[in-house]
Amino acid sequence: MNQTATSRVEIYARTARVLHWLTVLLVAVQLPIGFYMAYRGGTLNVWDGLTNALYSGHKVGGVVILLLVLWRLAYRMSRGAPADEPTLAPMQRLVSHLNHWGLYLLLVAVPVAGYIGISLFPALDIYGFKLPGVVAPDQAAAKSVFEIHRLLALALVALIAMHVAAALFHHLVRKDNVLARMLPSLLRR
Repeated sequence: MNQTATSRVEIYARTARVLHWLTVLLVAVQLPIGFYMAYRGGTLNVWDGLTNALYSGHKVGGVVILLLVLWRLAYRMSRGAPADEPTLAPMQRLVSHLNHWGLYLLLVAVPVAGYIGISLFPALDIYGFKLPGVVAPDQAAAKSVFEIHRLLALALVALIAMHVAAALFHHLVRKDNVLARMLPSLLRR
């Protein structure tokens, strides 16, 4: 972990930052695809090549995000995280930690629920390749699991919004180095 001599602010290691921004990018693509494909397939009942490609892409994205987040968790557990930004009040530290661990939880739970849902449906085909199922098919149960998947995704959006808003608040209003821990070029000395 890097540390500035003057402010004593520790930034995240390069690997942690790369894994973070890859996750951001994938989730930023995955969420709108998920909502749009559900709208096309579920609301409009349009089942064409585009809808199938959206569903396949969403399944691939979910598996990739799950693997990436598991890698991030393993990295964080083995390497730790930098100390909190020194200007944070104890309540801000608590909320920050709860938000981060909530994000990790949902970044695992959302794709796991999706995978269980496609196993139950079953809808395990991805671009002509078949994923292994993890449970026996049951379309009635699949409907419930897909609803859980949707609600977890909405909770993830809420935590992401809180995370982004807090980072921007710290950077633009408090003018501290919270955001710079993930974007070192913004470091204030």
